[in-house]
Order: sequence, then C-alpha cells, then structure tokens
Amino acid sequence: MEKVNFKGVKLFAPASIANISCGFDVLGLCLENIGDIMEIRRSEKAGIQIKSIIGQDLPLEAENNVAGVAGLALLEAHNPQLGFEIIIEKNIKPGSGIGSSAASAAGTVAGINYLLGNPFTPTELVPFAMEGERLACGSAHADNVAPALLGGFTLVRNTNPLDVCKLPTPLELAATVIHPKIEVKTADARAVLKKRVSLEKAINQWANVGALVSSLYEEDYELLSRSLVDEIVEPSRSILIPQFAELKTACERTGALGSGISGSGPSVFALSRGMTTAHKVAQAMQQVYEKTDIPFEIHVSPVKQSGVSFLEDIT
Repeated sequence: MEKVNFKGVKLFAPASIANISCGFDVLGLCLENIGDIMEIRRSEKAGIQIKSIIGQDLPLEAENNVAGVAGLALLEAHNPQLGFEIIIEKNIKPGSGIGSSAASAAGTVAGINYLLGNPFTPTELVPFAMEGERLACGSAHADNVAPALLGGFTLVRNTNPLDVCKLPTPLELAATVIHPKIEVKTADARAVLKKRVSLEKAINQWANVGALVSSLYEEDYELLSRSLVDEIVEPSRSILIPQFAELKTACERTGALGSGISGSGPSVFALSRGMTTAHKVAQAMQQVYEKTDIPFEIHVSPVKQSGVSFLEDIT
C-alpha cells in the first residue's frame, strides 16, 4: 500500500452502457467522454460528507446518496474512523440509463481508495459501489459499476460471491447514445419484465451472450452484430421508450452493428465500427427525434479502456 500525502483528488467518473442487448444484468461497457467530475478530500470528521452537488438536485445526506452509501461501505471495511468530503459535478442525469448512480458510486470508492494508497484492487471496489446501486434501485447489481471501475467491457458472472471478468474491446468499436429526456425509473423498468421465459428464448439469449463474448476476443464485428439481439428484456421495455422501433430501423439503415436499450432506458445505444459511422448513426437518431416534441441529447464516444480517471491531485 502506497503512502499518499496530498489532501484530495479530482477525478472523472465515466458513464456506462449496461446489458448490451443480450446480456441483461451481466454485460456492460465504459464510455470515454461522458461522465461526472468529482473531488474527494480528506476530512477530520469521520464518515462521508457530501459538500455540494452541481447540476442535479440530489440528497446531500450521505445515507441517502449513492456516493455516500458507497463511500461508507468502503470505510466500514477499511477504517470507519476516517473521513472524506465529496463534491460532485453531475453531468449524467439520474434515470438516463447510462449509469448515473454507478458513476457517482464508482468515482467515490475509487477516489477514496486512491487517497488511502490503493489498499483495494479495482475489482475489490465493485462490492462497495454496488451498495450505491442498491440504494438507487433496490438491487445491488454490478453491470454498470464494474465497467465504470475496470473500464472496457465487463462480464459479471456472479454477484454473490462476486466474480467479474474484464473482456477485450475491439479497437474500432464506438458507441452512440440518444437520451430522450423522459423519466424511466429502474424499478418501473424491472416491473414490466416477465418472470418466466420460454426455453427457446433462453437458449437463443445465452447463445447470443456467448457469441458476443467470442466476438470481442476475435474482433469479429460481423459476429458482434449478429449477437446484439435481446429476445427477453427488450420486447417488454421498448414500450416505455417513444420511437424505439424507428430508432432501431434508423441505426440499421445507417450502418450500425446493432442497437438496443441502454440499461433500463430511456436511453438507446448503438454500436458501430468506427467513429465516422457512429456520428452518422447520431445524425439518423437525431432525425427520428426531431419529428417529436421530446427533448433529447446525443453522445458519441469510443469505449473507454480504463475506468475512473484521476485528473489532478489536490495539495
């Protein structure tokens, strides 16, 4: 464990896309240029203090905030007598479907760990960040916090005990995400899911997950494209997202490898081979939503190979 003498650290906590169509609750990827900016500082007062949140109206009480809960879980495991202050610049809207709560939770535990001299590995930080997700939606899932901490693609084989695999990322892969500014709560998105699925659909789904993982190792973009099919979750959740079918058609016509619901929605993602195609997909998405009265924003990003990035030490 390294000794760290500075008072704090400024960091970038990345957004993420979970599920990747066929991998409900197990697959995720990290985005390069979408995320929150956070400052974590040492404090003489034990526990977690959230000093301010810029950009969103969220609770400052540590026990009611995903960043606070994640930080407290880490301190409970390491040393409850230590204290840290947190400032969050929220650039990811809560409920947007690109890992807003995961970014706050991952950024907090990564920042505290950094100031402690890295007693935990990135994988060991995942369970602490999962406690923030438990607060956010009632389920301690890891498909967003794992890529936010580890970077690239991740596969969560199990959460109890935790077993996370980092997967390779094809170098030319790029993501386009459209965020319709409507609210789809994770709890509501889970409520519409069927409790039972047919054996045929289950077989197709796990075949697609296996093929998608293989495509990442082989950098086989055609196989990746054929694997981006969700027969279980997307049919139920797509009804919550206006113009979903039109978006998928526009992405396909523009050359995307595939598209689907990002996390629990309402954001919709598309994966493309190359940033040029990803930007064309963004234009096609824009044309679909310009015909509606729903405000939206679009992001185009490479896959981020590392997780939380440390920007500046605070002395």
